Amino acid sequence: MEQDIIKIKIIENITHDVLRIVTEKPLDFNFSPGQAADISINKNGWRNEKRPFTFTSLPSDDYLEFTIKTYPSHYGVTRELLQLKNNDELILHDVFGSIAYTEEGIFIAGGAGVTPFVSIFRQLDSEGKIGSNKLIFANKTASDIINERIFTNLLGKNFINILSEEKSENYAHGYITENFLKEHISTIDKHIYLCGPEPMMDEIEKQLANLGGDKFIIKEEF
Repeated sequence: MEQDIIKIKIIENITHDVLRIVTEKPLDFNFSPGQAADISINKNGWRNEKRPFTFTSLPSDDYLEFTIKTYPSHYGVTRELLQLKNNDELILHDVFGSIAYTEEGIFIAGGAGVTPFVSIFRQLDSEGKIGSNKLIFANKTASDIINERIFTNLLGKNFINILSEEKSENYAHGYITENFLKEHISTIDKHIYLCGPEPMMDEIEKQLANLGGDKFIIKEEF
């Protein structure tokens, strides 16, 4: 199994619990938008603690970027990431991932499940192919929305947010339901790109099946 040691160039919070980490990029390294890699920290006691993190940079960039939700109370890898600084090192292991863009459709994400879509939308934008793609993004509060400005700039009115624990005139409130999907999906024969916590994905798959729109689901558990 190949692995590369990569040095951190930028590490910063982009929400209250989400880190943006930019690293060096190994020579001749490649991935596809939507893919992730197993990452560990190059420190004693952490080198074998691998966790999957999604690339949010483009394959053509001369750096790698990861957008990572942290869980400080878990005493695990993401808590340790919060202690890192520039020039600290990560270990890049295997690349994997089943979400890949095929054609225009509806992207549905919950929380950090949106990260595979960041690189996909950036790639589409670089090729002038954003088209009528739409992103439905479910979070608890507005402060949890990852890359809100980026998605707003890329998608405009096709960036739809729904918040379960906060009411605001700027966002829909509640959970994704069949009615909510019917309201925002004009034709049910579109490709559906789905990524989020397993219970959320199970529920949305049932809703899509009831609507007859479960034929073209591309998903990744997050």
